[in-house]
Amino acid sequence: MRRRVVITGMGVITPLGHSVGELFASQIEGRTAVGPISRFDASTLATTFASEVKHFDLAKYLKDATRFAHSGLNTRFALGAAQQAIADAELLDESHGDRGRIGVYLGVGEGQENFAGLINSTAAAVTSGSDRADPVRFITALRPVLDARNESEVETHTTIGHLANLFALDGPTVSCLTACAAGSQAIGEAAELIRTGDADAMVAGGSQSMLHPLGVAGFTRLSALSQRNDSPQTASRPFDLTRDGFVIGEGAGVVVLEELEHAKARGATIYAELTGYGSTADAYRMTDPHPAGKGAIRCIANALTDAGLRPIDIGYINAHGTSTAANDAMETVAIKSVFGDYAHKIPVSSSKSMLGHLIAAAGAVELVISVMAIRSGVLPPTTNYETKDPACDLDYIPNAAREVRVDHVLSNSFGFGGQNVALVMSRYRA
Repeated sequence: MRRRVVITGMGVITPLGHSVGELFASQIEGRTAVGPISRFDASTLATTFASEVKHFDLAKYLKDATRFAHSGLNTRFALGAAQQAIADAELLDESHGDRGRIGVYLGVGEGQENFAGLINSTAAAVTSGSDRADPVRFITALRPVLDARNESEVETHTTIGHLANLFALDGPTVSCLTACAAGSQAIGEAAELIRTGDADAMVAGGSQSMLHPLGVAGFTRLSALSQRNDSPQTASRPFDLTRDGFVIGEGAGVVVLEELEHAKARGATIYAELTGYGSTADAYRMTDPHPAGKGAIRCIANALTDAGLRPIDIGYINAHGTSTAANDAMETVAIKSVFGDYAHKIPVSSSKSMLGHLIAAAGAVELVISVMAIRSGVLPPTTNYETKDPACDLDYIPNAAREVRVDHVLSNSFGFGGQNVALVMSRYRA
């Protein structure tokens, strides 16, 4: 009999709040975190706005935060979110649980300690007049520096190493980098480790910050970002006919996954059960999803099968919903393919309409929002939805939250390179 996996702790650091309660309240109220970029001078770029984490102080979460003063934001965000989740699960005390049976699985992106230091030093070298770096000069200066560096110095495993060390987690420790699907992928794979008996609990999620000149300029060159510079707060508009790209954001989302009997034995609070996980690849293009949703369809179907659910059991879909023409149309096709006529009856919304796209952190943060939707009976809206797109014809919960009791929620994450992950969260029943 397969071991059941439940969620016993949650933590987030996001542009819409540095706690789960603050984040979810902002989502229900329809607030946006999008505004002009303040971290560097983006005036020479086609996109000059983003969704920034502001007023974040790691010292609020860790006693010895100064040791991470030179770490990348990816690491600091992850540590802040992890501390919340582990404290929420009442696992900070090292005597609680066999630490050799508690591991870490995070989806983390580039921009870790060494890379972050390289970015910061290069930005400082091309700063003129103010404390802001000009993106064009920055990229010109950075290219030869990157070419001269050993690629192994750009590490993506340091974040999980810090986290395992800080919280004395001696179980399986793994990182993955599957682009925008990374946070969800880490949670799904962590659940598999618990199901197969390789761990009793896992601290899992995602973290990323690409709000530096290289990150924003790179996505701008790909024509992936919205250029609604005259109205940044309305720029992220998933499924709307006038959408013109996503809004880049940053942050971290972390959950504690636990084997059911292990959680019950120590009297842990159970927020929901992770019942389904699906993962596929499009094998199509590096920057675009398969237009017919080939990989996404199989991924969603696999997650439902894994959960032992029928399509009509799903009460809400937290969509990937990036606000790009290609993703939103493809995701709509995939949902209709899997759910048939019932697709038009399922409430669907995109948290990115308010948060922006948190890249590797997106799926983990959206899973937390999905769990809160189950527990609260309130579904967050898709904001900035004004003009119906004939290619996107589902119920996207436009502009206002909706009170609906749901027992099963599907959360989609689709990343560059055709990486697809779907997770199913269910109301916990004994």
